[in-house]
Amino acid sequence: MRSNVLWGAVLCFIAAVSWGAMFPVAHSAFKQIDPFYFTIIRYGAVTIILVALLYWKEGKQAFRLDGKGLKLWFFGTMAFTVYNLFIFWGEDLLGESGVMVASIMESLMPMISIVILWMIFNKRPHLFTLTCVIVSLIGAMSVITKGDIKAFLSATDDFIPSILIFIAVIGWVIYTMGGSKFSGWSVLRYSTLSCLLGTITAIVIVAGATLIGYVSFPTEEVIITTSPHLLFMIIFPGLIALLGWNIGVSILSPINALLFINFVPVTTLLISIYQGYDVTMFDILGTVLIVISLLANNIFLRLQKKENKQFIRTNLHERIS
Repeated sequence: MRSNVLWGAVLCFIAAVSWGAMFPVAHSAFKQIDPFYFTIIRYGAVTIILVALLYWKEGKQAFRLDGKGLKLWFFGTMAFTVYNLFIFWGEDLLGESGVMVASIMESLMPMISIVILWMIFNKRPHLFTLTCVIVSLIGAMSVITKGDIKAFLSATDDFIPSILIFIAVIGWVIYTMGGSKFSGWSVLRYSTLSCLLGTITAIVIVAGATLIGYVSFPTEEVIITTSPHLLFMIIFPGLIALLGWNIGVSILSPINALLFINFVPVTTLLISIYQGYDVTMFDILGTVLIVISLLANNIFLRLQKKENKQFIRTNLHERIS
């Protein structure tokens, strides 16, 4: 049992650190290649690897859609088209500041899921959780606006890319929630088929962008130059993080796994400092606020869960007596 928990923790840690590292790596690659083809090449390779793994482990019957093709396409598009294209597009448009903005937005996923559950499914969060959501949003705004909200709102060059990143993050949250609709499937099957359909959609969009001249097909020289970046993105944030996180969550439970999201902005911040990026006090302050809010809400949920269990046990004991 302990070995399983340790394995789940290792997988979640590697996934979170990989996600935190992918934004500085992507920023470096965008000096040579556009984010659209960067994403297509990256997840095209991930899709091929996943398809081979699924066929080897579960056989060709695992590729049956079982009447869930439309749902699978929708959730796959949210993750592997909306999330992957928009988050790197927005990061590239923002330039150097986009590294921290994308990372901070990603770390908001747990809080965004709480808001979505409240708005769509009318699951009102506890006041303490709502407070944590507000604190995390303040932290995010600190990083995004660098303390000058008026200038941010008036500058469309910063505002629109930030909105793209925010939409991207919502896409991944929706994809994560969609996993519950495929409870009878293995993690590998859901990951592979959703990745396959979502990546096909992304390829169609990038092909259209190429035809209208917005992006151009990368040259052989560009691909060779960015191959180390692509290799890292394929292996760690792509393949290992995608499968590792889903497996880790199944071992640890979502409430425990979400603790590891704290490593996303921290990893990005540390790498950015190491690479000599212009990290401001607002980046540090925002990261600290988000980490504190995530930790506080996680501890609160644990205590609340413990109290609920104790309440149920007490009621059962009284009924038996």
